[in-house]
Amino acid sequence: MKLITLLTLCLLATLCQAQNRDNILILGDSLSAGYGIKVEESWPVLLQDKLNELQLDFKVHNASISGQTTAEGVAQINQLLQLTKPKLVILELGANDGLRGLPIMEMQNNLQTMITQSQLSGANVLLVGIRTPANYGRRYGQMFTKSFHQLALKNGISLVPFMLEPLSELITDQNKPEYIQADGLHPTAKAQPILLNFLMPYINKSI
Repeated sequence: MKLITLLTLCLLATLCQAQNRDNILILGDSLSAGYGIKVEESWPVLLQDKLNELQLDFKVHNASISGQTTAEGVAQINQLLQLTKPKLVILELGANDGLRGLPIMEMQNNLQTMITQSQLSGANVLLVGIRTPANYGRRYGQMFTKSFHQLALKNGISLVPFMLEPLSELITDQNKPEYIQADGLHPTAKAQPILLNFLMPYINKSI
């Protein structure tokens, strides 16, 4: 009887500890899913390691899926919010919409839906922007980039204008393979700590 009581108390203590933790939900695509590298090398896992190192009681839930579009994010957001009850939602979606040349207004509406649902759940939102490759045309690229700024301003949320900005400043023709995989799109394992260091001030501001 005493053993059962002790086990019950331990279980309750574990549940209480889990409930008291603040959750961070990352909803993204291959840039956050660790495409082409080991999952433990990806920036979301490094973020959890960093939070643990700082003794901050946060649990990172990475729901990022390679190839995911904003429409697919909309289909998942409510269930993810219910499951994780996050304090912060990091939205890193839109790159695949851009690569497929999907209507920008559709992408913007999908992101707005996810922002609204996240805010209604009580979570803060950090929007992570991306750019389209130059061969998609200047006008489309400008409209694509502008849409992230419009959403951040409209909703009063923080924006990372361009997630890969620190890499673009480092890359030369000679060292590009160190930071970008052979597909020319995805960051290498070596690039992940750089991305995290770049994102951390925005995350700290949004928590």
